[in-house]
Amino acid sequence: MTITIAPRRRTLAPLAVAVLTTAALPFVAGTAEAETRGARPGASCLWAGQPYAVGKTVVAGGSTYRCGNQANEPYWFGEGKTAKASTAATPGAIANPLGQFSPGARQPGTSYNDYCTGNQLIEGTDDVYQVVRIPGGGLMWKAATPISDWKFDSPKPAPTWRTASLCIDGVLT
Repeated sequence: MTITIAPRRRTLAPLAVAVLTTAALPFVAGTAEAETRGARPGASCLWAGQPYAVGKTVVAGGSTYRCGNQANEPYWFGEGKTAKASTAATPGAIANPLGQFSPGARQPGTSYNDYCTGNQLIEGTDDVYQVVRIPGGGLMWKAATPISDWKFDSPKPAPTWRTASLCIDGVLT
């Protein structure tokens, strides 16, 4: 009778993976908890870095937006057009919205939103951008409507400084 003993590393490898995974859980859970703390129902919405309580409304670009919650996250809901002047800052989509705007907020595009299609430059100032949540929890600006839908009662964002010469095979350089 022959007894074969499997090498230890085969039995230890799954055990090591389980230990490492379990050891990392407090760090992962702590990070997720910290990221969602401000996202509970009742949390405030951000507009140009200014917090607004749930139920509050702002006027920007000729439209009214109400702070609410969507999927337990702060969210700006468009409530329609208005003739009222803007009550919230409208700096434009000048940088990453994370920490400045909650999803649903809209801003006129700027050169920050420029991109290329082939060797053609598409100017960010052609559209109004809305904040959307992307997989992984980040935020980004996404073109929502033509710039003609935005009522300016403050200066328009500066035109882009870029040219089509910066577009190489669809990449803005």
